[in-house]
Amino acid sequence: MSLSTVADNGSLLDALRSRTVAVIGYGNQGEAHALNLRDSGIAVIVGSRAGSDSGQRAAAHGFPVMSIPQSVARADLVVVGLPDEIHGAVFAESIAPALRPDAVVGFIHGFSVRYQRVHPPRETGVVLVAPKGPGATLRERFVQGTGIPCLFAVHQDNPSRTAEAIGLAWASGIGCGRARIVRSSFADETETDLFGEQAVLCGGLSALVVAAFEILVEAGYPEELAYIECCHEVKQVADLVYTRGPAGMRKAISNTAEFGAYRAGPRLVDDSVRDRMRQLLAEVRNGTFAKAMADDQAAGFPWFEAQRREGAAHPIERASETVRGWMERKGDGER
Repeated sequence: MSLSTVADNGSLLDALRSRTVAVIGYGNQGEAHALNLRDSGIAVIVGSRAGSDSGQRAAAHGFPVMSIPQSVARADLVVVGLPDEIHGAVFAESIAPALRPDAVVGFIHGFSVRYQRVHPPRETGVVLVAPKGPGATLRERFVQGTGIPCLFAVHQDNPSRTAEAIGLAWASGIGCGRARIVRSSFADETETDLFGEQAVLCGGLSALVVAAFEILVEAGYPEELAYIECCHEVKQVADLVYTRGPAGMRKAISNTAEFGAYRAGPRLVDDSVRDRMRQLLAEVRNGTFAKAMADDQAAGFPWFEAQRREGAAHPIERASETVRGWMERKGDGER
């Protein structure tokens, strides 16, 4: 299935030039969106809890900061830059009641719409602009005069049928039009994002690294050496994949490493692993994962916090601290 894209010829931003954008939350993504939009000439206000650190940072950056309901009531586009798990409560209590007629609500990730954690009014436009990178990268590329791609979708239109134009203007204003605006859907963005995080980026990769570290240590190798070979060098290979693609990475490594990869890869990722990956995808698509997270959240995140504590106490963290100290240390004459 091929993806369609939207060309940004410089006119996309026009739909926001006479309108006001409220960015709700001033975290990693919210800050980048607010700064980029302002630098693109768009009027931006920030909605935040009274006295919050993020609100104070937004004020220090020169933004008008007000309560969430106050900012929503003044905005034509409301960008929800809050953590997924609090969307439901904040949207119901502070956003939905204050929305102006014909307003557009924008989400940076499709989770809360896909799993019906929020229920936008029928007369409200709902759009998605999901940059394919963290907020720091979004801001850095914008300042450099470039951008990163984003996924774009319209979940529902507003009465004046301006949701798409306003959403595309938002994507253009944060710099994504300089790279690629890719048409998608809330479901596709959410499901592929969650699966990628769980199967590879955050779940599969982390578990593979820890397991390999443990195998080397139990075989008698020093923890620091195990860490270097199984974790620290991941970045070097990932950078090659990022810049050259998988085949380009293989061309850049030694014949020994490439030969070993062909022998070991299929033995590690066999049909049983593929079946478990399919199960992960099924749980993302049928809502099992979202329900598990919601249930743990309702109980105060006991399982989640236990996993955090267990991970932080693992011996790999001790080795990590040591090795990172080595890599950061300067020569005696450079201190």
